[in-house]
Order: sequence, then structure tokens, then C-alpha cells
Amino acid sequence: MDLNGVRTFVAVVDAGQFQDAAAALSITQQAVSKRIAALEKELEVRLFARTARGAQLTIDGQAFLPHARELLRVAERADASVRPGRRALRVDVHSRRTAPAVLLQDFHRTHPRIELDVVALDADVHAAIAAVEAGTVDVTFHAVPVPARQLPDAIRTARVIDEHHEVLVGPRHALANARAVTPAQLAEHRIWMPGMAAGTEWASYYDELAAAFGLTIDRVGPVFGNEALLAEIADSAELATLAGERTRYLWPDSYDLRRIPVRDPAPVYPMSLIWRDDNPHPALSKLRDHLSSSRRDTADEDVWMPKWGQRSAPGS
Repeated sequence: MDLNGVRTFVAVVDAGQFQDAAAALSITQQAVSKRIAALEKELEVRLFARTARGAQLTIDGQAFLPHARELLRVAERADASVRPGRRALRVDVHSRRTAPAVLLQDFHRTHPRIELDVVALDADVHAAIAAVEAGTVDVTFHAVPVPARQLPDAIRTARVIDEHHEVLVGPRHALANARAVTPAQLAEHRIWMPGMAAGTEWASYYDELAAAFGLTIDRVGPVFGNEALLAEIADSAELATLAGERTRYLWPDSYDLRRIPVRDPAPVYPMSLIWRDDNPHPALSKLRDHLSSSRRDTADEDVWMPKWGQRSAPGS
């Protein structure tokens, strides 16, 4: 059905006159008449009776009117769902409990009128970049272990998060009462991170971290979820795991888990915002500005980064 015809029909109903409807639509009265005639031909009914008082709805016109208004409302919602600036900014945070989700929530508090569609794609950096390139999402957060020249031409990145680490242990663990630990101290303990998929950017990061400090990172074991992982660590005197300092975990008080900063040097996981350079959504620039202004400056800190993190300078 021709929406212009439907829109003209509603305009005539609201105006009461073909001439007034033409003025409201910024078209000629003749164009209004042609659109109504075409719509009546398509529906095979008369919608208006022309009288000296103007255009009066027929019984068929009265029956059609509520559906015509609903057609226009649906068209408006469909247009708003895809038009930049009118639809929500679609953001992939990869996981709703890690730093990107925390920072995006802070952005929402700062800009509550900007609509966000927050998703968590189960994807590594390559699949996430493909989603951005295809327009499935507007932006994503990931570590980018490859040089910019190896990325698709339309893709842009900016390092916006330098996530420090904490070691998570139970109350019987040897490190439980430490105020901070060094990577050298962690080398004496088993770090359990089950289910970390080989070939992902986070596996690449932890491989390099382990090699740099002689850490034992154990990936063995099925993944039963975060709740099961926390329960195992709480009940063990040997198990520990690593988590970002802004990663959100919840556990019962009875677990008495300890989150201990890792320092001297502090391992840092660098994450970038990834977007298409031709994305016109007005909220994108506001998100980039917010993340840039809130990024933690590690220039004066004793930190360790993977080699690929050192080359991915902010704003690259």
C-alpha cells in the first residue's frame, strides 16, 4: 500500500478540506486528489463524499481511518529504528560484568537521554569487527592485537580502557591476607581460568603474561559458569583466578572471597572502542569523548602490557 496515499488520506480527514490538506502537505490540491483517487482504486471503495462543506468520510472511510493511522505509526517506528540519531546506539560490551559494561553504564548516567541498545556478542575481536563492519552493532569493545593496517579499511579503533588486574582467592589461600601481590609472587601459585578459548585475543594476552612472569595459568576443566567458579575458589586453599579491577562479581558473604590488586608491575589489559568511520550516529562521538575523558592515565605507573598493547596507543 502506498504510504503517501495513506498519509494524504489522514491529512484530508484532519484538515476537512482537500485544499487545506494540500497546504499541510506542501503539495498541490490536484496532487491530493490524485493520491486519494489512487488509494480508492487500490482499495476498491470510496473513502470520501465531496460536499459543499468539504470532504466527508464514507462508511468505508470511517472503517479504514484507524488502520490508516496505525499504518503511519508503524512506518514512523520503522523509520526511527534505523535512522541515526533516532534509533538507539547499539553497543556490544562482550560481557555485562566487565569494564566496558561498567563504563557504558557510567556514560548512560551522564547522558540519560541517549538511548542505548546494549548487547553481549559471544565473539572474539575478529568476529566483533565483522559485526561492526556489517552494521550489526555500531561499536564494540575489544583488545586489538593486530596492527591498524591489518584491519578493514572502514574500521577505526581508539584505546579507551587500560584495565588493571586483581587476583581473586578464598579465605584459606596463602595470599588471602595480602594487601597487594606482585606477578613474581603469583608465579608460585596456580591461576585457574577454565574455558579460555585458544586463538582469542584474551588467550593471546594471558599467554604473553604467563611467559613474561613464569605464571601457571590452568585452562583445564569444563565451564559451569561464574557461580561455580567462585564456589570452587572459595572452598580451595590453592586455586586463584585473575579478574579486571572493574569486573563485577557477586557471591554469598559466607564465601569470604578476597580481591587483591596486582602491582609492581601492574598487568594491564588494553581495550579499544571499535567503530566504522562512516557511522553517522550522533551518539557515537559523545561516547568516544566520554570514554576518552574518563580513561585512566597509566603513564606514571609501573605497568606491564603485551607488546601489541604497547603499540596500540590511545586514539590509534
